[in-house]
Amino acid sequence: MIVAVIGDSSCSGEEAELAESVGAELAARGATVVCGGLGGVMEAVCRGARSKGGLTIGILPGDDSSMANQFVDIPIVTGVGYARNMAVVKSAQAVIAVGGNYGTLSEIAYALKNGIPVIGLNTWSLSRDTQKDDPIIRGRSAVEAVEKAVSSAKGKAGQD
Repeated sequence: MIVAVIGDSSCSGEEAELAESVGAELAARGATVVCGGLGGVMEAVCRGARSKGGLTIGILPGDDSSMANQFVDIPIVTGVGYARNMAVVKSAQAVIAVGGNYGTLSEIAYALKNGIPVIGLNTWSLSRDTQKDDPIIRGRSAVEAVEKAVSSAKGKAGQD
């Protein structure tokens, strides 16, 4: 199972702690983590996953694998800039969004457009009229977000 974790390269200490916990929880459940491979949330989730022996993949925007954070096991260079956001989410069966800015918002949109479930931790809300139709599944903690992602990914795998 591959779960994408998305979020900003500049994040708060709280978001970094949350992302690190998400990474550790995913690794403990045997999931591979894929992310954008840079700093902030991406580095924190990779650090957490590696702390539990997990595998991490970083899909990088540039042409240089040395741009990857030190916790990325498999750096994938793309040279396509933010267009790599599509590859990050399409590589996963579920997505966990931690905080985030407009790049994260684009990844959320790509995932939802492609039927990939998105679990949100302190991230964007999407609705046309009310919060009732927000397609992002909310998590209140790292453990809850990972439980929902794993459950959603298993459900998606059954549909593929």
